[in-house]
Amino acid sequence: MFRRIAIFLSLICVCVAQDNVSRMDQVIQSYVTNKQFMGSVLVAHDGKVVLSKGYGFANLEWNVPNSPSTKFRLGSLTKQFTAACILLLEERGKLKIDDPVKKYMPDAPGAWDKVTIFHLLTHTSGIPSFTGFPDYSSTEPFPTTPEKLVARFRDKPLEFQPGEKWNYSNSGYVLLGYLIEKISQQTYSQFVQENIFDPLGMKDSGYDSNSAIIQHRASGYTPSRSGVRNAGYIDMSIPLSAGGLYSTTEDLLLWERGLMGGKLLSPASLKKMTTPFKEDYAFGLGVRTEHGHIVIDHNGGIEGFNTVLQYFPEDKLTVVVLANLNGQAPEAIAGKLVALEHGEK
Repeated sequence: MFRRIAIFLSLICVCVAQDNVSRMDQVIQSYVTNKQFMGSVLVAHDGKVVLSKGYGFANLEWNVPNSPSTKFRLGSLTKQFTAACILLLEERGKLKIDDPVKKYMPDAPGAWDKVTIFHLLTHTSGIPSFTGFPDYSSTEPFPTTPEKLVARFRDKPLEFQPGEKWNYSNSGYVLLGYLIEKISQQTYSQFVQENIFDPLGMKDSGYDSNSAIIQHRASGYTPSRSGVRNAGYIDMSIPLSAGGLYSTTEDLLLWERGLMGGKLLSPASLKKMTTPFKEDYAFGLGVRTEHGHIVIDHNGGIEGFNTVLQYFPEDKLTVVVLANLNGQAPEAIAGKLVALEHGEK
């Protein structure tokens, strides 16, 4: 009798789970049908992958479909990897996050005297974001170096005194990459590869390149009045540690499990990384409460790509939405998938 009841209940659970996945697929397909989304989506709950699927095309000119193994530019999802690199260097005694930037950059301008690594991590340095400068669009197509990138904003006046306010700054995260290179004596790309991607088995992740042949890499697109177009060109030396990485939905699940599961950082470092300072922002991650659930997340945007990575620690729910079509669909999709998985209608 009890065995029959157990079998009956398990069948109900399977049917409910399948129905949920079907509803998730319907949500995503509605954005695909409206030509608002192309990309890959992954949902994992309590250690199990609930949904992992590609939608639309990785390349429209050849009709190559997106899949869970398609590689997408991450944009600002890169920032959490940069923050983790800084914390790894701190664990190894190479720096302290409360150190002034000037300790590792003696030629830093006087205005930066009170700017610490912590301020860079939390967007509270006051250093203006170079991506907002009037000449930014005219400089995007041209290769540069970390030194030349830093030179773009090093002599600009601070927007506020360090630690007083919050303002999102790509300059701050480029400066962190510059410091990682100076302190580790490796390129940013090498350091991330050897200290994060390789240890966590993220074989489909790396620093993007305009010249290298990267298997299964998606092309980036942008909407226009006349339809979908190829996205504008950006030399990948520009975003550096603020937005230069690529990955897949499956690799980002490995990252989330590795980071939150304590495989990469010490408990003390992970706590630092996920403790918000101002405006619900920690180190390369937003941390807030949404509809009664704690969520740790970030999104990204770069020419042709928009991305979202969310983690709900209380129920170990991970949602990854990577798009190779610019727009707000990834955020909307992620929100609806999370609502479904939390039992909302």
